[in-house]
Amino acid sequence: MKKQLLLLLALITFIVGHAQEFKTVTYFANDSLKLQMDVFIPKTKSSQKLPLLVHVHGGGFSGGDRKWDHAVVKKASEEGFVAASISYTLYMKDKNFSCGGVLPEKIKAIQIAANQMQQAVIYFLKNQNVYNIDPEKVFISGSSAGAETILHAAFWKPEMMSMYPDKLPAGFKYAGIISGSGAIMDINLITAKNLVPVMMFHGSCDVTVPYGTAAHHYCDPGTPGWLMLFGSHSIYEHIIKLKGSVKLVTFCGGGHEYSGELFNKDPQQVVNFMKDVLKGEKQQSHSIIATGKECAKYADYDFCK
Repeated sequence: MKKQLLLLLALITFIVGHAQEFKTVTYFANDSLKLQMDVFIPKTKSSQKLPLLVHVHGGGFSGGDRKWDHAVVKKASEEGFVAASISYTLYMKDKNFSCGGVLPEKIKAIQIAANQMQQAVIYFLKNQNVYNIDPEKVFISGSSAGAETILHAAFWKPEMMSMYPDKLPAGFKYAGIISGSGAIMDINLITAKNLVPVMMFHGSCDVTVPYGTAAHHYCDPGTPGWLMLFGSHSIYEHIIKLKGSVKLVTFCGGGHEYSGELFNKDPQQVVNFMKDVLKGEKQQSHSIIATGKECAKYADYDFCK
């Protein structure tokens, strides 16, 4: 009986301790919508304003959960960041987000997610004194659909980011972006004027979100869901030409299963990137990691051979 009581007390202690790791708050609500996020606060108090990381989970805009990538936001909070993992409208739920889908619907899914992520950032800016946040040190990150969300949120034209009444302050720019297996619809959206430091990681053989430049899911041009995407390697080369700060990690032979690799298995790399950005360090690096896998369908890159 005593042993059972001790086990019960240990379980309660674990549950309470785990629950206190983060606080769930509503970051946006209107008559028809309520969006929440899990917010991790550094345990060590600071007299200085803190950097912020807002993270967006993947799931093809049809599934997924904000708890999927808790590892990276938890790690960030342990190292002095206010960090949050958000939920957003899964617009493509019960819809086709692949080759048989409807192109305007696919674009709308990205737009909704990007605008809602922006509302999470606006929530923090409005409450910057509550959370002790530095508004000039706001990072955004995401995996897969979440990566497409943050890339478009950062680089889309203002009219695409105006779905809700509240807007970011004039001249606002993110401190940096971390994308796991992401892509953007138009590489020319990224300019020397709006460029910010970017870190990306991606499997070189990803057939869901292309690593280079190709159609989403490698769909044939005649399919209704055909959508051209510029993936991590194409974005990397573009930013290099713009003389920007960019870091790419390539998992040679890897597919879309690597979309959350660093967020969940090595979040320290992500935190180190953000800290380097805050120090003002410019990066132009490409790390190549062997996975022991080979491309099953599409040709690999020479540097992976």
